[in-house]
Amino acid sequence: MHDRTVIALSGADRVSFLQGLVTNDVAGVESRIIYTALLTPQGKFIADFFVLGEAERLLIDVAKSHAAPLAQRLMMYRLRADVDIAETDIIVSRGRGAAPEGALPDPRHPDLGWRAYGDSNISDDTDWDALRVDLMIPETGSELTPDTYVLEAGFEALNGVDFKKGCFVGQEIVARMKHKTELKKGLAQVSIDGAAQPGDAITFNGKPAGTLHTVAADKGLAYLRYDRATGPMQAGDATLTRLK
Repeated sequence: MHDRTVIALSGADRVSFLQGLVTNDVAGVESRIIYTALLTPQGKFIADFFVLGEAERLLIDVAKSHAAPLAQRLMMYRLRADVDIAETDIIVSRGRGAAPEGALPDPRHPDLGWRAYGDSNISDDTDWDALRVDLMIPETGSELTPDTYVLEAGFEALNGVDFKKGCFVGQEIVARMKHKTELKKGLAQVSIDGAAQPGDAITFNGKPAGTLHTVAADKGLAYLRYDRATGPMQAGDATLTRLK
């Protein structure tokens, strides 16, 4: 996959350093892969990524578009920690068939198959956008933007947030949304009858109801106000109906 970059964290403090920053539990990651995110202090999205461990380093699998900003933010937080941050030449592959040796299951959902890390691309021809729409999986730069709150994007269902791990950047806001409020907006799957494009504004009875993001055939992912997604909605020349 040429749209992913793998960043390596090395140094004695690599696990404790990352543990204090990201939404998921990094402890024990040397034997597994996790999905997580780095947020602003205001609880908004900076980058989502996978973390996996090797004997002497942690690997961060992140969208290429967000690799440099993520590395810069990690450098800002490094201070006196014994951590080195460097981009690697590792190639990310993914697929849904028989997993190659060393591949790891995608931690977000069992139907997302495997991810592999090496020096060649062995990805298969899965229609990932259609699968993401079916499973309600947000993607960097589409459903996940600087305005995103990760709970509204379904991160808890995707095993991307651990509320027992202790502090992380933006934790207070995320915890408040979890325990003290009911989500009134967020990611939804919609049916699409007609022509609509990603980025189209969605209305309900003439009132703003959200934005359409990924489109795959006659379904899509949208960010919606739930109180205005109770009947037929409009986007472009299409009629939209919330499915889930």
